[in-house]
Amino acid sequence: MNKQIVYPTKGVCSQAIAIELEGDVVKSVQFMGGCQGNTQGISMLVRGMKVEDVIARLEGINCGGKGTSCPDQLARALRLMTK
Repeated sequence: MNKQIVYPTKGVCSQAIAIELEGDVVKSVQFMGGCQGNTQGISMLVRGMKVEDVIARLEGINCGGKGTSCPDQLARALRLMTK
C-alpha cells in the first residue's frame, strides 16, 4: 500500500517535503526549497531504504545550531507517517 504526505517543515530552509512510501520502503522524497544539491542528494540516497533505517540515520542531525535540519525534518515526517 502506498502512502503519501506533504510535510510542512519547521526551522529549516526548505518549506515542505513530499514523501511517498511503498509499504515500509521510501519510494520518493522531494524537498521544496532548501539547498538544492543537498536535498536532491538526500532524496536519492534514501530512495529504496526502509523507513526505520532512514529515521535511524537522519534523526537528530543539527544544521547551524537550529536544533534541526532538512534530514532531521525528513526523519520527523517519516515518524509521523508510520504512527
